[in-house]
Amino acid sequence: MSADSENETVIQSTADLLASAREGNEQALGQILSAQRAYLKVLARVEVGRHLQAKLDVSDIIQEVFLEAHKSFSQFQGSEEPQFIQWVRSILAHTIANTVRRYFGTQARDPRLEKQVAAGIDQSAVSLGGMLVDPGASPSQQVSRVEQTRLVSEALSRLPEDYQSVLILRHLEGLTFPKIAERMGKTVNSVEKLWLRGLARLKKEFTLSTSNPEVQ
Repeated sequence: MSADSENETVIQSTADLLASAREGNEQALGQILSAQRAYLKVLARVEVGRHLQAKLDVSDIIQEVFLEAHKSFSQFQGSEEPQFIQWVRSILAHTIANTVRRYFGTQARDPRLEKQVAAGIDQSAVSLGGMLVDPGASPSQQVSRVEQTRLVSEALSRLPEDYQSVLILRHLEGLTFPKIAERMGKTVNSVEKLWLRGLARLKKEFTLSTSNPEVQ
């Protein structure tokens, strides 16, 4: 089976799950959300880092997002995975904005904050999807953008914490090595070496995921 056929099967499967969820199948909706957990955690981690520069466990944020998605699923108007992901990302932006407000003790809702968070999430999603793209790969060798971001996120989640941090700060937050060193409490030289090792490990994990779906 070609890569295109495999991707089509994955997308169709998600479309079937969405259709089932519309009929009231909570398990189907939960399955779709679970498949995006690593992806959403990366996006949440980046935005929390940008706005709070604090090490918060984003698992609670993701749990809030999942609960809200179940609660308001009837408002979702799409039928395909990319549309669903965009919808869930809007819930994520709202949840993170609320987290930032609670952190600073601000009760009033500021629409600008939510827009800033949403824009940051969109940018991170693009960066994440293109993180390991091979410019020389043919269309038949490339996975879809949706699948790419999911696989990169899954691979990233399997790395040691320091590798995750340096890659997220460098590729998604766009920080310089001196800034990363300051954030991580390390020397610039050690951060550069950590980044090289982390990137090599990420590529290895990603390749393993694409060649062996059971790893996911």
